[in-house]
Amino acid sequence: MTIMHHPSDATLAAFAAGTLDGARSLVVATHLSLCPACRKAVRTFEHVGGALLDEAAPTGMKPGALERAMAQLGEPEPVARQARPSEENLPAPLSHYELGSWRWIGRGVQWRSVAVDAADGCRVFMLKAAGGTRLPRHRHTDTEWTCVFQGAFRHDLGRFGPGDFDEADDSVEHNPFVEEGAPCICLVVLAGSIELQGWMGKLLQPLIRI
Repeated sequence: MTIMHHPSDATLAAFAAGTLDGARSLVVATHLSLCPACRKAVRTFEHVGGALLDEAAPTGMKPGALERAMAQLGEPEPVARQARPSEENLPAPLSHYELGSWRWIGRGVQWRSVAVDAADGCRVFMLKAAGGTRLPRHRHTDTEWTCVFQGAFRHDLGRFGPGDFDEADDSVEHNPFVEEGAPCICLVVLAGSIELQGWMGKLLQPLIRI
């Protein structure tokens, strides 16, 4: 597996610092489970953060802080699990989350939900597109982070195969198509909405429910 596309340094640093929300953390963790180079980078950020903490002057806790923290502790809730076919071969981070059933959302394209507490209206889901599928040209009103773990797709910014991470924002407009062969399966965290482009996109826009 040759991984060509990775999260930005800012994203990896935020993951190491624990400042990403659960949805974005999951898609980054999925990439890390497949990418030794980024795991090494995260360890470096963690070491730097630890060194900075060691050098920082101690700060006293506010009165009652410990009591408030202890009061919030409780028994951990059991993680809901769903039996998954072995042929899916999902990355390890996804094994901790309940997944919905696959459902068709367009020709050659299926969608399934991932039960993650998401902030800022983000949605977390998996997409599976058959080989040869071409998706409508579209843009995003916010960010879309995608980690591929089977198959591959291409768009204006390159080829994205297993382990690759596509970190797009509202400046990106693309027309992804899936390579022939195995279906392409991705984990996606989407903030904002998808806006289809062109006259055909405007006709299809009311049908988009992602």
